Order: sequence, then C-alpha cells, then structure tokens
Amino acid sequence: MKKNRHPYSEKVKKDNRTKHFDKNTIWIIEVTILAFMMSFVLSFFSETVVSNATVVVSIIVLIVFIMLGICFDMVGVSVTVADPKVFNSMASKKVRGSKTALALIKNNARVSSFCNDVIGDICGILSGGAGVTIAVSLTSITSFNPLMINLLVTSTIAAFTIGGKALGKSFAINKANKILYAFSKTIDIITFKK
Repeated sequence: MKKNRHPYSEKVKKDNRTKHFDKNTIWIIEVTILAFMMSFVLSFFSETVVSNATVVVSIIVLIVFIMLGICFDMVGVSVTVADPKVFNSMASKKVRGSKTALALIKNNARVSSFCNDVIGDICGILSGGAGVTIAVSLTSITSFNPLMINLLVTSTIAAFTIGGKALGKSFAINKANKILYAFSKTIDIITFKK
C-alpha cells in the first residue's frame, strides 16, 4: 500500500534542493571569477619576470610554481583527512589556527576543490608557460635540436609535478593534522586573527 506524502514535506524537500542548487551555483561562479583573477595576476607576474629573465631565474620561477602546486595539493588532501576532534580540543584551549582549521574541515569539499583543482591547474598552466620560455632560451644558447629540448623540458616538468604531488599526497595523508594546522595558523597570521 502506497503512503500518502504530505504536501508540506514535499515542499520542504524541494526548497532544500533549490537552496543546495543555489549554493552550488554561487560557489561555481565565485570559484570561476577567483580562478580568472588569480590566473591573470600570476600569469602577469610570470610573463613579466620570465620573459626577460635568464635561464636560471626562469628555472627558479618554474620551481616556485611546481612547489606551490604541490603544497596546495597537500593542503587539499589534508583538509579531507584531518581529524576534527583534534582541532575541537585545540579550539577549547584557544590555540591559534584551530578555529580556522575547523572552518576549513567543515567546508572540506570546497577547500579541497580550490586547492587541488584551481591552484593546481593554475600552477600547471604557468609551469608549462615557464617551460616554453626555458626551452626557447636553451635553444638559443645551445646547438641541440629544438624539438628535443622542448620534449625534455616538458617531460621534466611533468615528472617533477606528478612525482611531487604523489609524494605530497602520501605525506599529507600521514601528517594531515600537522599540515592543516600549519596552513590554518599561517592564514590567521596573514589575516591578523588571534
């Protein structure tokens, strides 16, 4: 026998679905705008510094972008694995960074998406751009085949990025609480939170 559903409960479910849809839509719009702004600023920095720099400076900028991508990937993993009980205990003792860590854990899907996808993809694109500049510079100062130089630079960047992220993920799983605490404390210091 089929149960009669109350029209009010159906309305509540529909309202909840609408609110969830609205929050997701707002989040997608916000993250898209933020990604555009960050890409613009970092690309401008990369083009300004790398385009007129020596090979050594370009390599340093490239390493910074790769490391930034790896670090944010670690934060993205640690926020999904971290134990909220640890930070609840720290928050009760008013330890700096603990409330921020709890807020990040509460929104772990968005934080993880932002760190792993947005920052990771931006760093990947900028690393590729820096790699092209390095390949062009190396081609102009050496007698090697330009195609081979380009392939070697691209492969090296991919290897270090993928290997670094793989190593970082396993480290983040084992040290999730420490990584998240360090990140949260840094946010509190930058934003002058006590």
